[in-house]
Amino acid sequence: MLLKREGKESAPVTVVHIITTMELGGAQQNTLYTVSHLDPKRYRAVLLAGPEGILWTEVRQLDAVSVYCIDSLQRRIHPIRDLVATWQIFRILWLLKQRSPLIIVHTHSSKAGVLGRFAARVAGVSVSIHSIHGFAFHNQQPAMLKRALIAVEWVMAQITTRFIAVSQANIMQGESLGFFRRAGVNLIRSGIDLSPRQLGNEDAVRMRQSLGVSNSVALVGMVACLKPQKAPLDFVRLAAYVRDEISDVRFILVGDGELRAEVEMLICKLGLERTVILLGWRRDIPEILHALDVFVLTSRWEGLPRAVLEAIASGTPVVATAVDGTIEALKGIDEGRHGDLVASGDLSTMADRVIRIIKCQSDVPTKSCVGRVIPDEFDIKAMVRQQMQLYDELLRTKYHETV
Repeated sequence: MLLKREGKESAPVTVVHIITTMELGGAQQNTLYTVSHLDPKRYRAVLLAGPEGILWTEVRQLDAVSVYCIDSLQRRIHPIRDLVATWQIFRILWLLKQRSPLIIVHTHSSKAGVLGRFAARVAGVSVSIHSIHGFAFHNQQPAMLKRALIAVEWVMAQITTRFIAVSQANIMQGESLGFFRRAGVNLIRSGIDLSPRQLGNEDAVRMRQSLGVSNSVALVGMVACLKPQKAPLDFVRLAAYVRDEISDVRFILVGDGELRAEVEMLICKLGLERTVILLGWRRDIPEILHALDVFVLTSRWEGLPRAVLEAIASGTPVVATAVDGTIEALKGIDEGRHGDLVASGDLSTMADRVIRIIKCQSDVPTKSCVGRVIPDEFDIKAMVRQQMQLYDELLRTKYHETV
């Protein structure tokens, strides 16, 4: 957005995206896509992120984006590191503001959301946006911790110009807790690339061969960070349920994280060493999804799961827990035809759904391009357009300038 002052055209507005890590998650992938696809004639993109995450390989290749690694910015709460990270973020924002007074700070994830918005306030930034990709508090936490996190989020909401939510469920929760009124939040879906897929059955066969899985074996998979939110231990327990009914089945888990050691121990405890394959982080997710018979997601809570949308677009049936944005994703794309919803933690029912789908298939299923069934609201290009429209609106409101 080029703002005009006294008949002169100014430089592009600086938009600073701040996120805690660059792990291979939906929030991170969409943030990376956004900063690399903002209109350079209108916006100067800046990215601040902590040092963790596989996506740093791609971040370092960005040409038109100014990138800052905040060494002290990490997911875990650590008072000293958090203070240092806040100072580092403030210092960068203050220097950027000296070069260009018109600046937007757009934060993602809970830790970066708190530290980034506070630093923006101290630095005198007038427009502060926070994207909710799911809240940090949940019912599985101790009551005191949950109340403390809600209190912190409420305080930060008072210095937030506008919220973006990826699901209606998060909007309703934020409203009920008094974080914002409906006019203070925009629904902008977490998008995926809806370009036509070019993968065929031979690609599925090739991927299975690389994984050591024959065409006659059923293949079930999940793509997720190994953290409590995604309940990867439930994925392992689900594998045990299904294996008891179907011997020729393999489960692949794509991702890594803090619960990996516990996942490995449970696999050994349940005797699933030949059934469950841990792949770690992979960059060939579309090919993997295309090779699956069933995609599952065992999350306890969600913002809007990008992997579910990508699985449906690849033509793979989905069985997922009925939480938050997952419900909206599947119900918005014809639940029952492309996916089933199961109560969180109900592994018996989830196993029944997975078994039913497997028994209805033979060998590698014929995959068709079903990307067309994904509504345009989940298009990643539409996501960026809507964010730029919001930037324009807030700048006009804050600075009373003409475009």
